[in-house]
Amino acid sequence: MSSKSAFIGLVFALCLGLVALFQPIPASAQTGDVQYIKIGTGGQTGVYYPTGGAICQFMSRGQRNGEHNIDCKVESTGASVFNVNTIRSAPDHMYLGIVQSDVQYQAFNGVDQFTAAGPDPNLRVLANLQSEAFTLVARKDANIAIFDDLVGKRMNLGDPGSGNRNTLELLMQEYGWTPETFKLATDLKPAEMAGALCDNKIDAYVYVIGHPNGSLTEATSTCDSIVVPVTGPKVDAFVAKYPFYPPTIVPGGMYKGTDADVPTFGPKATLLVHAELPEEIAYQVTKAVFGNLEELKNIHPALSALTTENMLEGSTIPYHPGALRYFKEVGLTVK
Repeated sequence: MSSKSAFIGLVFALCLGLVALFQPIPASAQTGDVQYIKIGTGGQTGVYYPTGGAICQFMSRGQRNGEHNIDCKVESTGASVFNVNTIRSAPDHMYLGIVQSDVQYQAFNGVDQFTAAGPDPNLRVLANLQSEAFTLVARKDANIAIFDDLVGKRMNLGDPGSGNRNTLELLMQEYGWTPETFKLATDLKPAEMAGALCDNKIDAYVYVIGHPNGSLTEATSTCDSIVVPVTGPKVDAFVAKYPFYPPTIVPGGMYKGTDADVPTFGPKATLLVHAELPEEIAYQVTKAVFGNLEELKNIHPALSALTTENMLEGSTIPYHPGALRYFKEVGLTVK
């Protein structure tokens, strides 16, 4: 080989080496494959959306600190029923949802509105969140003093696919009511309800929610409206029939026009997943929730009463193995 050829060969080899040296390293080689999860919540005026956002913030912090490589996104959805159906149908099972405990129970057992779809024994829970109240809000001039007074009124039944509507329809069955029971039955979303009430387009709406809540604050401060008690023999029979609806109250003094505690009933919010969600992801999400509990409690006043103890009480379906792994690691006992 001539000296000229040798020189050219050396230059070529050096160039190949430099190209290899400066090639970008694939992300999977740098930090491991990113795993993407999405948390379905509810309307942006409720508690679910900021709760899901906070959980994703905690997960992002853990990702930055090198604890895992899970990318978390929050999504505003139609709430409980929508979230359950998405968890059931998502092909990769990387979808989590905040869901009312009653809807969770019904989907797991294939009862009530899930009778046609059948039971889904693959649903799992990571944590119970805040208690919620079945909250009836009415215009004062509609003369609605108790739940029974809704007959013949203009009533918002709620967004189809939401826990609000599901719970209301179950109670309507106990009363023997149908949408025709009302003068008008609408299906407004949470963000639309207070405005419709104060614009005199409806007389009342139900919101199954933790308190305080922005929609109720808007309704009671913008127009003359009140929180109505939901009690009576039919309600007592309903609560006895569905033990995941324990009696509760809407605290007095929280909303203008409602000074005393208002009795009602309500489920809990839960963080629901599919059994096939990878155990490590379930573990890391559970760790993010419980490990940042004090910060989570400050996200919304409805979360302020959360404790590690009450977050492990009253689950209506089994916990995910990843959650159980975290509980065992930190010495928590499921009740």
